[in-house]
Amino acid sequence: MSVLGLSRVLGDGAAARPVLQGVSLGIERGEFVALTGPSGSGKSTLLYLLGALDRPTSGEVWLDGVELSSLKDDKRAALRRERLGFIFQFHFLLPELTALENVMVPMMRLGRLSREEWMDRGRALLELFDLGELANRKPGQLSGGQQQRVAVARAIANDPAVVLADEPTGNLDSANAERVFTALAGLAREQGRSVLMVTHDPELARRTDRQIRLRDGRIVAREEI
Repeated sequence: MSVLGLSRVLGDGAAARPVLQGVSLGIERGEFVALTGPSGSGKSTLLYLLGALDRPTSGEVWLDGVELSSLKDDKRAALRRERLGFIFQFHFLLPELTALENVMVPMMRLGRLSREEWMDRGRALLELFDLGELANRKPGQLSGGQQQRVAVARAIANDPAVVLADEPTGNLDSANAERVFTALAGLAREQGRSVLMVTHDPELARRTDRQIRLRDGRIVAREEI
C-alpha cells in the first residue's frame, strides 16, 4: 500500500481546517508499522483514508495497483470487504452472536464460500488466536482481551492484504494488550500481511518494524526499529 501527497480538509471557506497535509508513505507486505502522534494529529483520519472509509481532498491511495479514491462507492465497498481488515479500540462485536458467528459475518457478506466453509475457516481463525474453546460463547461471556482477539480474527476472515488497527489495545489492561499486540505482529511476520497500528503506547510502538509519527497533519518522523 502506498500514499502520495494525501491531504484532507474539513469545512469550507473561512471555516476550512486542514487535518492532513501532503502525507506520503508506503507499507510493504509483511511489515508491521506503528502510527503515532498526539491527539488531533490526524492519525485516525489517515487510517480512514487508507481504509477507503473517507475520500481525500487531494492525493492518492494505492493498493495492488488500484487508486482507491477514484473508485465508485460500490467498488470501494467491495474492495474493503475483500482486501482490507479493520480493528478498532472497541471491538464492536455483535452481542447476539457467538464468537464463531461474529468471525463468520464478513465471509457471509462476501458470499464466496459455503456455510460449512465459513464455519471451518471461522473455527480455524479462533484456534489461531487461542480462542477455539470459546467459539460458542457470546461477547458478554468473554473478557475484554478475548473480545478483541475475536475482532482480530474477524478482521482477517476474508484474507485481507492490509490490516488497519486504530488503538486496538487502548481499552485493555497490559496483559491483554500484550496478547492483542502479539496477534497483530503474527499477522505481519508469520502471515505476510501489511499491518498499520495507531497507538499511543510508546513501548508497543518501539516493538514494531517501523514508526511513523504525525503532528498537525504532517509526518514529522520516520523511525526504523
